[in-house]
Amino acid sequence: MRAETRHQLKQDKFTRTTIQVAEQTMHWSVEHQGKLIAAAIVIVVVVLAALGSWYYLEKQNETASADFGKAVSVLDTPVRPAGMAAQPDVPSFGSASERATEAGKLLQAVMTKYPHTQAADFSHYLLGTTAASAGDNATAERELKTVAGYHDQDLSSLAKMALASVYRNEGKSQDAVNLYKQLVDKPTRTVSKPSAEVALAAAYQAAGNTAEAKKVYEQLKKESPSGQAAQMANEKLQALK
Repeated sequence: MRAETRHQLKQDKFTRTTIQVAEQTMHWSVEHQGKLIAAAIVIVVVVLAALGSWYYLEKQNETASADFGKAVSVLDTPVRPAGMAAQPDVPSFGSASERATEAGKLLQAVMTKYPHTQAADFSHYLLGTTAASAGDNATAERELKTVAGYHDQDLSSLAKMALASVYRNEGKSQDAVNLYKQLVDKPTRTVSKPSAEVALAAAYQAAGNTAEAKKVYEQLKKESPSGQAAQMANEKLQALK
């Protein structure tokens, strides 16, 4: 058998096999046409749902950010000096407590209406710090504890720093020290190790534990001998002598 004959037979066999496979595939497709269409519909629905969810979340974030901005504007509004009358054309508040109450309403609204947005997370944090500045330690502690447990380490560390200050105001020195130590061990972009060490030393010093305060200041000088934190640590050590 000549080579070209064998080649032709192989070619014919390949062609027949290809046609059979195509026919079988077409036959399967016809029999399962309903399933194929249903599967296609499911894919389209999933894609559309994903796009719809993304669009919805984007709109939610935009609206939440706008409402959050209104609350921040309230917090930026000045407090009038005691005895000064309000000016019609100049927004102001009669006290820090009054301002905190008004801002708190807006922040709470953001948290309620847009619970799964970044604006809601930052609202929790600002609600805590605003309450702390107004002397409402109970609200401050509750809100800051919530934010301290967030997975966002940058925001969580800010909340821990603020919560530690609340603890110090309440006389809970050890609770404050524990938080500062956490921040020293795991610094973030928002709370650096030197910042946490300065706060830790100050907490020790305020509690009358000058020995531990000196240790922290000395450690700070070793870690950053030429930094601003080291200069401040040196001044504190001179004052403690």
